[in-house]
Amino acid sequence: MTIPKPLVQINQSFIVLSVIAGLLITPLFLLLPFAVGVYTLATKKNPVILAAKRLLKKPADQYVQEDRDQQLFNQWIATVCLGLSIAFFIAGLPLLGYIFSIMVMAAAGIALMGYCIGCTLRYRLMMMKYNRTRTN
Repeated sequence: MTIPKPLVQINQSFIVLSVIAGLLITPLFLLLPFAVGVYTLATKKNPVILAAKRLLKKPADQYVQEDRDQQLFNQWIATVCLGLSIAFFIAGLPLLGYIFSIMVMAAAGIALMGYCIGCTLRYRLMMMKYNRTRTN
């Protein structure tokens, strides 16, 4: 299953902007992308992407497509990191909160520029699993 790339980019932009708001205004803004992430992982339906579908000017299949499983993997990484960031802010460890927030923002921002860090991680994990099965 696939997702049109413009919808993936809207979700990435949402994450970047939410984290910027969380860093510059209040860490409470981090709850928004975290909640979207938890909902997405629980239901396999991203509300940001579902809402943005109406913005597509062409039929969805006429856009470059992104792999749904890869996007869920990326969402998992972002959600865990945002959860850790929120936990660190609550625990009174703001430096660690900022570090994990910035990692999420950087990964989403870099993905908007064309390089997917989560894709590289998933590829390496898949290759490790493949190589392990070949040698046994």
